[in-house]
Amino acid sequence: MKTEELYTYVDHTALKAFTTWEEIEKLCQEALEYNMASVCIPCCYIKKAHEMFPELNICTVVGFPLGYSNTEGKIAETKQALKDGASEIDMVINICDVKNKEYDKVEKEIAALKNVVADKVLKVIIETCYLDNEEKIAMCKAVTNAKADYIKTSTGFGTGGATIEDVRLMKEHIGPDVKIKAAGGVRSREEMEQYITAGCSRIGTSSAISMLKEE
Repeated sequence: MKTEELYTYVDHTALKAFTTWEEIEKLCQEALEYNMASVCIPCCYIKKAHEMFPELNICTVVGFPLGYSNTEGKIAETKQALKDGASEIDMVINICDVKNKEYDKVEKEIAALKNVVADKVLKVIIETCYLDNEEKIAMCKAVTNAKADYIKTSTGFGTGGATIEDVRLMKEHIGPDVKIKAAGGVRSREEMEQYITAGCSRIGTSSAISMLKEE
């Protein structure tokens, strides 16, 4: 796969708690220069980034990174993010609900956020490192039934990130209209290509340029 094509899969990401505006501005400039899919940035920077780079596709995170804020809080975050200029929302599921086997509750929350997002993109982070296969499969069904656009492996802040095995499991159990985003721990060009071959439509990473930089 050509380098230019690989960049189009990337959500260029900066989500650390101490991320500065200077870092966000550089991220946005790079995303435009390399024709990346989006920038994924903290919600506090959306409005300024949108004003300075109106042509840029801006993604942000909701209920991040632990997921156990209530649905009303996630809805409020989502509404403000869209108002500020985001066009993609990566939400974290309530993992407590998954562990309590309240899968219907998780599905309803996803559906509630998709209702707010409407024709914009909703990606659902299920944080695979904390789930067993039964729970992962249940989340594939919940994401599909709730009509979200993507299922996403990880926040990058958990005990583990994406694995090829999890992506293959998702591919087997999601509906035909759901895409896959791998995030957390994708560290080389070879791994990026492996994830795309396994079925990913997006790769979330903060190091795409260093990974893909040609010698």
